[in-house]
This record gives sequence, structure tokens and C-alpha cells, in this order.
Amino acid sequence: MVATDPQAELAAAQPSSPGLLGQLIRFALIGGFCALVDLGTYTLLTQVAGMATSPWVDVARAISFIVGTTTAFFLNRKFTFAGGRKDGKAQVGSFVLLYTVTFFVAVGVNQLMLQVLPESAWQHTLCWAVSQATATVINFVMLKWVVFREPSTEEN
Repeated sequence: MVATDPQAELAAAQPSSPGLLGQLIRFALIGGFCALVDLGTYTLLTQVAGMATSPWVDVARAISFIVGTTTAFFLNRKFTFAGGRKDGKAQVGSFVLLYTVTFFVAVGVNQLMLQVLPESAWQHTLCWAVSQATATVINFVMLKWVVFREPSTEEN
């Protein structure tokens, strides 16, 4: 069967969005992987490279955030958000702005948790987890509805 509608060919050529549930699942799987990349980098820097004390712990958190975030951007752009397959330059700019804000949130929450939680063998990991969870919620909302937003399918 041959399509006579030129719009049908265009729609068939462009991958559709996996829907909100699909996006949440993909975001969670990619996020879990990238969180391991982030945590692995943070742990390596704090425990092996000797960056466990101030101000180096903030530098370690900053580096780990950048490594995990960069990985997350490319994977989510490719696999999670259909809107990520268009407008590359605008999305990169929006992404950089969003992640600049969440970078300061993650480092700030990490530092706050270091001050609030008692010292223990798990202190750095728990602080990282709280800061990561905070940044993750902000990122999903902003990636879905701002950075990788899909054009409305409704006719005006």
C-alpha cells in the first residue's frame, strides 16, 4: 500500500515519543547507570585521590556531577525524549543552563548534608545520594517539559 499523504511519510520517518511512562522508565534506567558513573567518580576522587576534605570534596562532587551529567544528556537525548532528536544547538544551551543550576543545587545539598549528618563510613555516600536525588527530580521535570519538549500535535 502506498501512502498518498506527504505528512504520513514525515510522521513515519520521525520516531515517536515513548509516552510519559516509557520516558520515566528510560530516564530511571539511564539515570541509574549515570548515577553509578557519578558515584564511582566521586568515590574514586574522595577515597583514592584524597579529595575527602574541604574544599576538595566540593571539587570532587563538581567533577563527578559533570561526568555523570554529560553522560546522561547524550543518553537521554538519544533514547528517552523524542524532542531531543531536533534543535541541537538550542537544546545544548538549555541543557547547559539547567545543569548549571542543578550543579549548584547538587554541590550545595551535598555540602549541607555533610554539615548535618554525623560522620560515619557512609556519610559521603549518603550525602551524595541526597544531593543526586534532589538534582534528578529537577532534571526530569525540566528536561521533559523545557529542554526536550515535543511540539504540540494539536491544530490551532
